[in-house]
Amino acid sequence: MRVPKMVLMVVGLSLVLWAANAEFADTIKLDTGGLRRANFPSGFIFGTASSAYQVEGMADKAGRGPSIWDVFAKIPGIIAENATAEVTVDQYHRYKEDIDIMKHLNFDAYRFSISWSRIFPEGTGKINWEGVAYYNRLIDYMLKRGITPFANLYHYDLPQELEDRYMGLLSDKVVKDYADYADFCFKTFGDRVKNWYTFNEPRVTSALGYDNGFFAPGRCSKAFGNCTAGNSATEPYIATHNLILAHAAAVQRYREKYQKTQKGRIGILLDFVWYEPLTRGIKDQYAAQRARDFHIGWFIHPLTYGEYPKTMQEIVGDRLPKFTEDQVKLVKGSFDYLGINQYTSYYMYAPHTPPKALGYQEDWHVGFAYSKNGVPIGPKANSYWLYNVPWGMYKALMYVKDRYQNPTVILSENGMDDPGNVTIPEGLYDTTRINYYRNYIRQMKKAIDDGANVIGYFAWSIVDNFEWRSGYTSRFGIVYIDWKNNLKRIPKLSAYWFRQILSSVTN
Repeated sequence: MRVPKMVLMVVGLSLVLWAANAEFADTIKLDTGGLRRANFPSGFIFGTASSAYQVEGMADKAGRGPSIWDVFAKIPGIIAENATAEVTVDQYHRYKEDIDIMKHLNFDAYRFSISWSRIFPEGTGKINWEGVAYYNRLIDYMLKRGITPFANLYHYDLPQELEDRYMGLLSDKVVKDYADYADFCFKTFGDRVKNWYTFNEPRVTSALGYDNGFFAPGRCSKAFGNCTAGNSATEPYIATHNLILAHAAAVQRYREKYQKTQKGRIGILLDFVWYEPLTRGIKDQYAAQRARDFHIGWFIHPLTYGEYPKTMQEIVGDRLPKFTEDQVKLVKGSFDYLGINQYTSYYMYAPHTPPKALGYQEDWHVGFAYSKNGVPIGPKANSYWLYNVPWGMYKALMYVKDRYQNPTVILSENGMDDPGNVTIPEGLYDTTRINYYRNYIRQMKKAIDDGANVIGYFAWSIVDNFEWRSGYTSRFGIVYIDWKNNLKRIPKLSAYWFRQILSSVTN
């Protein structure tokens, strides 16, 4: 097959040093769809995101203790091709290179996560000062390069010691232990970090960790997965209750002890798939609303109104924990801003068969559809769950605006993946990813124009990395990682697209 001239140009451009190709890169003119930095409100933040476990490496070195993902990933067959995150992209050693790339691409900020077990190897007690020193180096270099740090305190990676000691998120003991860990981070890094998040996608932690067992710690009822232990009818709800209380306890610590002097802000990162009714029928309308309530409502409703959504209370009944009066006061309003991770959308319909057993996903009482009248909801990316549906971005943001008092929002994750085995020329010539970003960002801008209080956007991800169960068979990065050549970073065409729209020069 003949390789297009543009592909060859991009490969040639990318395989040389950044300093040597900067002027040449600026000659590439890409279709921005009319997007440019000047279109957005003053102070609007553009950044990229990653998580500690997916990019750092040094998983069993430099004093870091194991997390539940280290143990889970060692189960044969759990991770595609039995991959591990022991090295991944080695950002622990190569953070300067990655930050320099962000700076060159004109990004304003980096949303990273702190590994709890790198700070407290046993979850509590002894501090690993070598880990503290790493995050100090990372934060200091970001600031040196003019990149604003956005720190997330938890991205799926509970210290394994706490899982062993008291079953982790299933015990209310985790609330204080997490708040103590967060307190240490505020005290240690808060003089430089002014943007904090407590948890990334806690719904995923509860649903995939305790309902179907697909993520660590891999617990579920026998009816829903090949788990050795668990109860899908109760454990997802218990885990979420403790996650919400841990979040609120950390926010309370920050507000009472640090916020006034450090002058920062704190929130939580929630994933939100947009659920569109399959038909105009009332049953499908109700199904879509149940899905929204059980998905984002599970967290944002208590944080806004002090209770779980009524639909959840009615369906789940006594299996759903209740907040005490004191807990309501702690939880309600416990955020300065929200992160919304938005990737895809699905059609929802009223199911034709009853649930097979009690469980979180079964409690939704919905059916999923990915096409309507034979037409797919959108083109499919590499991941089985990811369809390209830009209009879902607009609807998701407007839903949060209208139903939850128009909170301040950061669009904290958005992106799509290619297969892990894509060749360098094919991987670098990622026009499909450019189209994805262009169309989603335009829909975000439409929501902003219609009153949604969105103040920033973070692309997922800066580099290809360890993609959980998919290992290295999935590439979300705007920078290609050459796994066979010393983890060489090679910017993709999408990286130059962002550089172009984020330039201070009018396009």
